[in-house]
Amino acid sequence: MDHMLCDELLEEIFQRLPPIPSSSLSVSLVSKRWLHLYRTSKTFLSLRLSPHNSTIPSLASFLSHYPSLLSLSLLLSSDPTITITSATTFSEHLLLIVSTFCSKLQTLRFMAGPVSVSSLNSLSLNCSHLTSLCINLFRPILFMWVVKFPVLKELSIFVSSGDGVEQATEFERENGLWGNEDFDAELGLESLCLSGIRADDWGLGWLWRSCKKLKKLQLKSCEGVGDGGSFLSFVRCLQGLEEVELRTCRSIVDGVLLKLAENCNSLSSLLVYDGGSREGLLRFISQCNCNLQKLDLRLPLDLHNDHLTAVALNFRGLSSIRLQSCCLVTGEGLKALGIAMSSGLEELALINCDVVEREQGLLATLGQNLRQLRKLDLSYNEMLLDKEFISMLVSCNCLVDLRLRGCKGLTKAALVSMFKSCKRLENVDIMHCRGIEAEAVELLVLNSPQLRQVQVEESKLSDVVRTWASNKLIEVVV
Repeated sequence: MDHMLCDELLEEIFQRLPPIPSSSLSVSLVSKRWLHLYRTSKTFLSLRLSPHNSTIPSLASFLSHYPSLLSLSLLLSSDPTITITSATTFSEHLLLIVSTFCSKLQTLRFMAGPVSVSSLNSLSLNCSHLTSLCINLFRPILFMWVVKFPVLKELSIFVSSGDGVEQATEFERENGLWGNEDFDAELGLESLCLSGIRADDWGLGWLWRSCKKLKKLQLKSCEGVGDGGSFLSFVRCLQGLEEVELRTCRSIVDGVLLKLAENCNSLSSLLVYDGGSREGLLRFISQCNCNLQKLDLRLPLDLHNDHLTAVALNFRGLSSIRLQSCCLVTGEGLKALGIAMSSGLEELALINCDVVEREQGLLATLGQNLRQLRKLDLSYNEMLLDKEFISMLVSCNCLVDLRLRGCKGLTKAALVSMFKSCKRLENVDIMHCRGIEAEAVELLVLNSPQLRQVQVEESKLSDVVRTWASNKLIEVVV
């Protein structure tokens, strides 16, 4: 068997194996040749490392066996005994190894500790094909190094406190690694994610001025968009955006939303989690002139019925609306939304929204108005009962994706209704639904002809389900 298949065919087969440890183990048991071909054909790796000196030579040896890597993710396990200086030195060594052995990389997620500008400059010389980069930086934040990655399209930066790195930043300043913030550049970035930005971070102005092709912006746990001189550049950067995500940015959400409404007509997707005010959100919804397609809100105490009414009036072209933990919304607001979106809404999520459990008949009304739904997520509505769920399902015959994770009140009757009413189901999540047992899971899997993925506890998988899933190429996620 070892010599019956040519190298090219084996490599093609290995590339199609699932990215799980058992794949490598199974291949290695056949022969050294198979293991070598498996490694040389591997284009993606995800590794979790421990912060010890032995890791560095081990990683170098390990990566030398994977010359075709296009995507690499490195995550460092936390160790409270490691000092900031030691952690920085360790991460610098790791990044040097990556740049030495992975010259073909297109995607790098380097979460093994903060890195310096000098190490990023070295990375740009050896990994010139990078299109996506995720890193951790110390303050003060410097961005001029981005110019040295000519094909970079996606950049994610997590900012850490800079205590203990004064000496390193002074070295970089003296050796000209900080660059000149007065010059203008035109970066090719289309997606930018910033986490931990403060109002007094002065390096942002150059970045905002240089991002003239930006399509997607994500801000996480940010208290500002840079110092005072950065704000005007930030506003100009908003004009061509298509997707915006604001997570836990309470102090700046209202200002960002206001400037989006005033300056951005191309926005198609907006996500706001855990931040903002009732008035600021309402102002954005009422004044925004863009053709919004997707709206995702997790605002436990800031979302009210008047917001849903404004959405129904101003965003009639929505194809997806996702609401999480919205405690102050009532059935009246959701019904108004359902009527307004009856012709075009394809995705609805009401996650951990107690109105689903509190108001009888709500789901039935939504189902009657939203017959074109393809995706429905009712996860973590723990008291949702079969009767209410089934009353919606009988009207939603187009569903292909249904998520009920954590709905503890549902039973076998709910699953029977699913395969009877929803013949097109492809993806189902019934994880942590304690009222659903193995028999019900078996009925669902055997009677859903289009099913491609099911998420459920391993204890609820019978031998019949395992065999059927294997024969029908159904992915079972446990």
